[in-house]
Amino acid sequence: MNVDTGALRSRGGDSGGGATDQAILRPYLGLLDYLRAPQFRDWRDLLVPAILKSLGGQTHGDVARWRGLIGQLPEGCADYCHFNESSVRLEGQLDAKELETLLAVLEGLHPWRKGPFDLFGIQVDTEWRSDLKWDRLAHAIAPLAGRLVLDVGCGSGYHAWRMMGAGASRVIGIDPTLLSVHQFLAVKRLAGDLAVDVLPIGIDEVPRSLGVFDTVFSMGVLYHRRSPIDHLLELQGLLRPQGELVLETLVIEGSGGEVLIPRDRYAQMRNVWFIPTPDTLRFWLERTGFERIRLLDVSVTSVEEQRSTPWMRFHSLSDFLQPDNPAKTLEGYPAPRRAIFLAEAPRLP
Repeated sequence: MNVDTGALRSRGGDSGGGATDQAILRPYLGLLDYLRAPQFRDWRDLLVPAILKSLGGQTHGDVARWRGLIGQLPEGCADYCHFNESSVRLEGQLDAKELETLLAVLEGLHPWRKGPFDLFGIQVDTEWRSDLKWDRLAHAIAPLAGRLVLDVGCGSGYHAWRMMGAGASRVIGIDPTLLSVHQFLAVKRLAGDLAVDVLPIGIDEVPRSLGVFDTVFSMGVLYHRRSPIDHLLELQGLLRPQGELVLETLVIEGSGGEVLIPRDRYAQMRNVWFIPTPDTLRFWLERTGFERIRLLDVSVTSVEEQRSTPWMRFHSLSDFLQPDNPAKTLEGYPAPRRAIFLAEAPRLP
C-alpha cells in the first residue's frame, strides 16, 4: 500500500469533525518509515489499514471523543523526559490554562490501568503499580541497550517507556484496547516524536515468523489466550535466533502437569483460560523449543500493587477476593500469583 499522506482520504462520517487518514496515521509516520526496511516484509502495508480501521471511529464509539481530547494538548512540550524512575515523568513549562486543559484531558481518558505517570506535576496514580513489576525483572533481563523490542499487550505503554529508558533503540507495543492506545498517544504527544509506539492491534495482526525482535515481552497475556502453546509459538516466531522472551503470567502452586482451568470467571475476569504451575509452564516452554529457560520470580499480587484510585474508580483486586479469606478469589480459586520467566529463542541450526 502506498502511504502518500498527501493523497489520504477524509473520513467524513467521523463525529469528531471529519478526521482524515493523514491525521490518524500522523503519530505513526516515523514507525511506518522505519518499517520500510526489508526484514519487516509486508507488515507495514498490513498495518496501515489496521490502524485506520481501529482508530477511524468505526470500531468504538468513543474514539472521536478521545482523539478530540488529545488534539487539545500541546505537541512536544516536554523539556525533559524521565523514563528511569517509578513514574514516567515529563517536565516542562506549561501555564495555568495549559495545565487545566491537561488535567481535563487526562481525566477524560479514565480509567488509567497501568502506570504511574507524572505529567507536568499531575500525578496519574493508576490501578496497577506497574513499576513494581518492572523492578522485579529489570535487573535480570538481557540489557536493552540498542535492542529492537516488542511489548505484547502493552496497555497504555508504561513499560514501553521504561524500555526506552533502559536504552532500547526502538520499542513497538501492541494492544487492541483502544482506550489504552489513546492514553499512550496522549503521553507521546506531550513527550515528542520518540522511537516508542503503541499500535491498536493484537498479536494476530503481526506476521508469524517475523523473526526480527531482540527482546519480546508478554506480560499478563498468556492466560487470556485460548491456546497457550500457540501463543508461545507466536512469540518465538517474532524473536531473532537467541532473542529473549520475557514472559509474565498467572500461575498456581503445584507440581508439573497441573493447570487450573476456571469454569467461568477467575477473580471476576471472564477471559482466563489456563493458569499453570511454574513447572508446567517451564515444560510448555521446553516443548515449544525455547532454550535457557529461567524462573526469575513468583509473587502473590498484593492490594498495594493493584487497587482502585481516583484515576481508576472501578472495582479492583480487593473486591475480587473473599472478604474473610483474601487467599481465595470470590470464585474460590487461589488468589492471583504471578511468575516471570526468561527464555531464549532457539539458535540457528
